[in-house]
Amino acid sequence: MRLLLVRHGQTPSNLKHLLDTAEPGPGLTALGQEQAAALPDALASERIDALYASTLVRTQLTAAPLAAARGLEVRVRAGIRELTAGDLEMRGDDEAAHTYMHTAFAWSAGDVRLRMPGGENGVEALARFDAVVAEAHESGARTAALVSHGAAIRMWVAARADNVDVAYAAQHPLANTGIVVLSGSPEEGWRALLWEGESLGPLPVTPGPNDPTGTTVPPFSPGE
Repeated sequence: MRLLLVRHGQTPSNLKHLLDTAEPGPGLTALGQEQAAALPDALASERIDALYASTLVRTQLTAAPLAAARGLEVRVRAGIRELTAGDLEMRGDDEAAHTYMHTAFAWSAGDVRLRMPGGENGVEALARFDAVVAEAHESGARTAALVSHGAAIRMWVAARADNVDVAYAAQHPLANTGIVVLSGSPEEGWRALLWEGESLGPLPVTPGPNDPTGTTVPPFSPGE
């Protein structure tokens, strides 16, 4: 199966650098609406059989133009919502962003029992995202698009794709409506083909001993 993981369009909380992860969340800015409107053209070469969005408003608004252009139903699933910030919710300071991304990438590196302060742990976060990916695969879709969130996508891809490690995901934040393309299946595993248009080959970097992980906490746009 071909899997298209799409980050939502820009929100007011992105502009304020806030960890805004609670439901239903904000809508899109004017630029975010333009980004969503551009998705059908950006994905014109992709056959899309199934389209999913999270339970946060911003992903559903981002998916709407693509759904209209392709005549697809948007399947809303909580499993691909943003990683819950817990006690860090609506904070925009560096310490909160550091803790949030350190925890997320620790999950990718295998420390799945670590818990976000006041929030979920890696077992829960990976399981819910895995469940939606498995549903898309079991539906028989050859290509599925999941409109999700920056931190959730980067964490999941670093954990599940055999050619993307924590270091790469940490150093490559996703822009609004940025897309990661993967190929594979839940049974056979996943390989990332494109990261925002950049072709990916074998695992580019092996994490060092100082990572959570292996790497310094990456640049992060809170409210992803």
